[in-house]
Amino acid sequence: MCHLPMGIEHKAYWAVMEVNMQPKVCAEERKLQLQELEELNLESYDAAMWYKEKTKLWHDKNLRAKELQVGQKVLLFQSKLKLMPGKLKSKWTGPYTIVALRANGAVELQGSNPNSAPFMVNGYRVKPFRDNSEVRTVEEIPLCTTDVLA
Repeated sequence: MCHLPMGIEHKAYWAVMEVNMQPKVCAEERKLQLQELEELNLESYDAAMWYKEKTKLWHDKNLRAKELQVGQKVLLFQSKLKLMPGKLKSKWTGPYTIVALRANGAVELQGSNPNSAPFMVNGYRVKPFRDNSEVRTVEEIPLCTTDVLA
């Protein structure tokens, strides 16, 4: 029982020796295989980098710059709704008024109440508020007149 594992190991060693009669040739072949694998790895890395650069250029080309000004009304994105979205809840709160713009892209906002304290947010979380309170005159044109029907 004690000699069984040793015998199996000895037979395995001789089987390997018979298959690999020339260990130097096998070592060279293995080195070539490793080099080919490394070349494939580098090619895939280059292809991934090229793809990332191309998609970044496309994305940057299609970005629209936000033109924010002090005193402008904006809406603030509510990131809490990403975790538990409500079906009919708006993801935007506000309107808030811009108090100051910072060089690093931060925006200082103040609520509609003038007593509320201003707070800082990332400029990417705000969008301009469009107030639709403009008065428009609408002209009514009747489809049929009573004179034609009579």
